[in-house]
Amino acid sequence: MTANPNTTSSETRSRPGVPRAELIQWLNDYLDTDAFDDVSLNGLQIEGRDTVTRVAASVDTSLRSLQAAADAGADLLLVHHGLFWGKPLPLSGPHGQRVRLAMEAGLNLYASHLPLDHHREVGNNAMIARALGLEDLEDFGEYGGRKYGLAGTLPRELDLQDFADRVQKLTGEICLVHSGAHPFVHRIGINSGEGAGLIPEAARMGLDTLLTGEPEHKYFHDAFEYGLNAVFAGHYETEVFGVRALAAKIEEEFGLPWQFIHQPTGL
Repeated sequence: MTANPNTTSSETRSRPGVPRAELIQWLNDYLDTDAFDDVSLNGLQIEGRDTVTRVAASVDTSLRSLQAAADAGADLLLVHHGLFWGKPLPLSGPHGQRVRLAMEAGLNLYASHLPLDHHREVGNNAMIARALGLEDLEDFGEYGGRKYGLAGTLPRELDLQDFADRVQKLTGEICLVHSGAHPFVHRIGINSGEGAGLIPEAARMGLDTLLTGEPEHKYFHDAFEYGLNAVFAGHYETEVFGVRALAAKIEEEFGLPWQFIHQPTGL
């Protein structure tokens, strides 16, 4: 990523703080949180202080990210991967420690999983497409009846290795490349995180390259057999974009300073 792993906005605050209820309502409306059927519990997962004066953002929720947010004086931690997924867990062991740490620190925890993947302004896929300069964007990457990714065209063709190098500069991580017989990259499908299973859809759309996060063993042969390039840029590294953009949007709307907590997983 960057030389400084914690990216912080301007320290200037245009107002002393924002009521939590106002900020959460704005987030829910802006992200259209309630419209998504998701295994993640999207929205406010842990209620903390009533007023938010500083925001932290992180891809994952862990003891380290929660502690870093508390140490930074944040009142709200924005995450892509929250603490609650589909079924209740006992508040014991590490899960209980995470919840207890957040509550003792008065830290609000807000998670946005599929809504942030999908969002066409600050979403992971939208931010990657914008950074790559893709044109003629269209929806791509169906999951549960909704398309979360984006497909588009590069302004000019790139050699596959040149494209992988460009993605590496964007993410800071070396990409895994499966060359499916296309020596050049022009029409690209983007789906952050887990998207290896979208190779057949990309082929049906006439794309030549899929850019996603992590490979999966059961889809290993698909790129070669469908004749499609697959560039795997890391689950974590393809999902730093959304939470950072969302935190910056909060600063734009409310004048709240923010900090990105960079804790790469290598996956």
